[in-house]
Amino acid sequence: MATLHPRLAADTRALGETDLCWLRWMNDQRFAWLIVVPKRDGLREWHHLPVDEQVQLLTQVNALAGQLETITGADKINIGALGNMVPQLHIHVIARFEGDPCWPGPVWGQGQPQPWPEDAQPDWLGQLDLALLEGA
Repeated sequence: MATLHPRLAADTRALGETDLCWLRWMNDQRFAWLIVVPKRDGLREWHHLPVDEQVQLLTQVNALAGQLETITGADKINIGALGNMVPQLHIHVIARFEGDPCWPGPVWGQGQPQPWPEDAQPDWLGQLDLALLEGA
């Protein structure tokens, strides 16, 4: 059974999962930010997945990016898989807006995260349709 890297577990909250991936959201009020994590221990790189799973991952990331863009009205959707600090493969899908706290630069390492209270979550989460990812 695959395990989630402790840093991802600490910085994000669970949203759902597919057969291939855990779906999580970054606990930072400054951004609409999703994290997609393939459930494969020791996986560091997208290209290390079998080709059919690469396609499935791309399909899921694209579906989430499209929904996030529509829901938030983002000026730009950033998608990235850096893995420099957390070696477990994970893909960031971030809605960006001109004038957001880090615009036009990257969000990583900029300012201090503003966590949500334990009993709260962003409104946009309730508008995501995770059923669209089933079979993707």
